[in-house]
Amino acid sequence: MVLKEKIAASIPAWRERVKKLLNESGDVKVGEVTIRQVYGGMRDVESLVTDISYVDPTEGIRLRGFTIPELVEKLPRRPGDRMPLVGGLYYLLLVGEIPSLAEAFEVENEWKLRSEVPDYVYEILTMMPECTQPMTLFTQAILSLQCQSVFAQQYDAGARREDYWEYMLEDSLNLTAKLPAIAAFIYNLKFKDRKIQSVDPDLDWSANFAKMMGVQDPLYAELSRLFFIIHSDHESGNVSAHATHMVGSTLSDIYYSTSAGINGLAGPLHGRANQEALSWLKDVHEKYHGVPSREELKEFAWETLKSGQVIPGYGHAVLRKTDPRFTAQLEFGKSNFPEDPIFKLASMVYEIVPEVLIEQGKAKNPWPNVDAISGSLQQHFGIQDQDEKGMYGFYTVLFGVSRTLGVSANAVWARALGQPIERPKSLTTAMLEEIAAKERAAA
Repeated sequence: MVLKEKIAASIPAWRERVKKLLNESGDVKVGEVTIRQVYGGMRDVESLVTDISYVDPTEGIRLRGFTIPELVEKLPRRPGDRMPLVGGLYYLLLVGEIPSLAEAFEVENEWKLRSEVPDYVYEILTMMPECTQPMTLFTQAILSLQCQSVFAQQYDAGARREDYWEYMLEDSLNLTAKLPAIAAFIYNLKFKDRKIQSVDPDLDWSANFAKMMGVQDPLYAELSRLFFIIHSDHESGNVSAHATHMVGSTLSDIYYSTSAGINGLAGPLHGRANQEALSWLKDVHEKYHGVPSREELKEFAWETLKSGQVIPGYGHAVLRKTDPRFTAQLEFGKSNFPEDPIFKLASMVYEIVPEVLIEQGKAKNPWPNVDAISGSLQQHFGIQDQDEKGMYGFYTVLFGVSRTLGVSANAVWARALGQPIERPKSLTTAMLEEIAAKERAAA
C-alpha cells in the first residue's frame, strides 16, 4: 500500500526531529497559564501539538499548511467533477503531501475494499429505541465495530511499540471506509424506509454516500465532497479532536477513542451548532412567511440578542474574520441555487448580522463560522435534521463522518511519534487563591 509506505518512510525523520526538540529545548517555556485560563476551560493554553491542521486567526483553518481555497484548487478530482476526491484529502492528512490522482484513487479503492458493514451493526441500530438520537446511534455503531480492531488484537499479541501506528492506520482505514454507509443507514432509519443501501464500486466515497442517502441530484455528491473536506479537522484543542486524542493516548484503539470524540461533538456548544443555526433561519422564515426585508431581518436579530440569546453560527474562538469554510459553502450555493429561500436567507443574514453584532459591541468576532450556512445547503437537497417527533441530530452525524478523517489521521501520527498518555495536574481553588495572594503581595 503506497499510503503505508509513504508514512513509514517519513516516520524516522519525524521521530528524530521530535527527540532533538525535546533534548535540546524541552525546558523552554511556551507560555504562562493564568488563573482565568485554568478556570476558563484552558482556552488559548498552548499545550497540544498537531502537524495536521492549524487555525490561523486571519486565514482560517490550514490542513497540512493549505488553506481551504488552496485545498479545493489543488487536491485531485475526477475528470468532470467540480470538487476534489475526499480520498485525496485523507492522503494529504496522513502523508503531508498533495497526492496525484492515482494516489487519491488508491485511498478511495482501499475504502471500497473495506466498506462492508457487518450485519450485526445494522441489527444493533435497528433494535435501539425510537427515541434514540442520531448521534447516539452513530457512536453506538462505531463502538460495535471495536471487536474488529487490528490494533487491539496486535497489542494483545505483543506488538512492538514502534509498530503501533501501522495497526492504527489499518483501523482508521477500516473505520472511515464504513462511515458513509453507517450514516446513510441512520438517516434511512430515522427519516425514510429503514433499508440498507449497498456500496457502488463505480463511485467514490462521497458519491456513494450521496447515492445511499437517496439523493438523485448529482450536485449532492459535489456538496458532500466539499462538506467532508472542510469539516475534517480543526486543530487538536476542540472537544471532538481533544477527546479522541486523550482517550487514544491511553492506547485505546481508534473505535474507543473516536466514539469519545463523537460524544463530545454531540454537545450544543460544539457540533450541534449547525442544527441551531438552521433552526434560527427557519424561525425567521416562518415569522415573515418567506425571506424578510433587510429591516425585518435586522429587527429579528436585535430581538434575539435582547432576549439574552446568541445568533447561532456567528463568532469563532480563534478566527477574526469570515470563516473560509463558510465562504466555500456560500460560493457553492450562489453558483448552484441562489434563489433557494433558506439559502437566500442565510446569505442575507451574512449581510446584516455582523453589522448588528458590531453595533451591540459584545462580540469579539461578529463574522460567521462554518455552521451558519451548512444546514441551508443540506436542506436544499431535502436532507432533514428534524424528524416528525421534533428530534434533531442528523446534521451532526454528517459532521462526525467528516471529523473522523482528521482525528484518525492524528491518532496514527500520535502512535507513530509515541506521544504519551495525557495527564495534566490539577490544583484546588485554595491553592489558586494562595498563588494569587502571593502575587499581589509581591507586586
